[in-house]
Amino acid sequence: MNRFRVLVTDEVDPRGVELLRAEPALDVDERPTRPWQELRGEIGDYDAFVGRSATRLPAELLRDAKRLRVIGRAGVGTDNIDLAAATALGIAVINAPSGNTIAVAELFFGALLSFVRHLPFAFESMRAGRWDRSDLLGTELSGRTIGIVGLGRIGGEVATRARAFNMTVVAYDPYVQRDRFGLFRAERADRLDDLLSRADVLTVHTPLTDETRGMIDADVLSRLPRGAIAANFARGGIIDESALAAALAGGDLAGALLDVYTTEPLPADHPLRRANNVLLTPHLGASTAEGQRNVAIDVCIAVRDALMSGQLSGAVNLAGVDRARWRDLRGALYLARQEAAIARAMLAERGTRAPEQLTLHFGRQFVGADSLLGSAAAEGVLSAIMNNDRINIVNARERATERGIAIAIVPLPPTDDGHAVRVTVSGDGRQLSIGGTATPGAPPRITRIGDFKVDVAPRRTLIVLTNADVPGVIGQVGTVLGSAGINIAEYHQARMTQGGEALAAISVDGTVSEQVRRRLLDVGSVRSATVVVGDGQDADIFE
Repeated sequence: MNRFRVLVTDEVDPRGVELLRAEPALDVDERPTRPWQELRGEIGDYDAFVGRSATRLPAELLRDAKRLRVIGRAGVGTDNIDLAAATALGIAVINAPSGNTIAVAELFFGALLSFVRHLPFAFESMRAGRWDRSDLLGTELSGRTIGIVGLGRIGGEVATRARAFNMTVVAYDPYVQRDRFGLFRAERADRLDDLLSRADVLTVHTPLTDETRGMIDADVLSRLPRGAIAANFARGGIIDESALAAALAGGDLAGALLDVYTTEPLPADHPLRRANNVLLTPHLGASTAEGQRNVAIDVCIAVRDALMSGQLSGAVNLAGVDRARWRDLRGALYLARQEAAIARAMLAERGTRAPEQLTLHFGRQFVGADSLLGSAAAEGVLSAIMNNDRINIVNARERATERGIAIAIVPLPPTDDGHAVRVTVSGDGRQLSIGGTATPGAPPRITRIGDFKVDVAPRRTLIVLTNADVPGVIGQVGTVLGSAGINIAEYHQARMTQGGEALAAISVDGTVSEQVRRRLLDVGSVRSATVVVGDGQDADIFE
């Protein structure tokens, strides 16, 4: 069994760390939070990193992480991680998007209620011995309109609670289906502008991306009704803080609620600290005992499974499918990878120097997972070409594009087998298609190599021979493999016509050396011998 080393930092909740330590194959080291520069000398010793937001993981550090397979972020955001660099290096980045959902939604409403009822001032006055009841006239949420930008997990929870306060909910999110708005009884705004003029309270619940950075700027804030409240409990930088400070100072806004900031900790001289009409909290969104426990457990389970079985359903830098479907897809992913590897290797035997085109055809059962299957096929094409580089399902598409390999992903006709996966690789005027099926709960099978119908599992090591259809070939091949101590698991012989060209697909245990391959070529009627090795994670797919 392989052993893996895991580095844990940033005071990840112990209950998550215990799950890692319980796995015998994992060696876990806990370290206090340190500047990333101090990690450079040791990060290369680890297969996985687990932390929160305190430790930055820039490209400079990730390039030193030669063994790193997976980064686990115990929380929602990943902006402390150079995601582009991690992807290029083939490092999966996994977060815990749902563990602190309730914590953030509750904090938002706690802040909103505190603000509209002046609770911070009331508390301060009581501590000072005053009774300022007449100066603390508040307002109610009932009957007000809340505008939610981003109707994902947290946005949905905010919408649910807003309805409980008898608020009208209007939401803007171009990336979710229409029926989700109905689920939360939220009116759908087709454009951000459609939401702004109605929002007594504007709250953002989106990730920080190039699209959302500075989204709520001076122009957007000017479109809110006079006396509105703006809130950001998502990621710092979504609201332009300079524009917000100006709107607050000018009296256009009644107030602002902020838990996250462009620069954290918030500088002591920041103008928002001096404003009387803001409620600021120091990034407390996930800071509940339950939230920290949940995100730690979620991400540690995901990191453990990524190391032990290649389960990457939670990777944010990979086209995602849910955890249950990933299990059903493992055979299909393995099949797509091996089909592409076989096609590339056989074309190389025929003189193709480099692949130029990769086409993946998929059955109807794989709709929604087709991009992931394309990544697996790209990995298969590149695995032997770039064997000195870290190539895996995370970065294979990107690396294939860099090498000028065009990738097409095409659905098969509805009349075809819904579990079919077919890969075609072409280059230098040649092309070869490999087809198969991958049914959940059963080992994948290769059913066609070029024009030949076969039926063999692409497990461990696969030998593909082309030969003249003459008597005695199977016996001679078996003798060569047997004398080398190589056990045959499956042997499928196919031919187009009697006495014409034949093809053998042979699944074997163990390693087929170059010397053994050449001995196979010495068998008189054998014309080509291609050997393709599995990726080392196939045992539980076939057993």
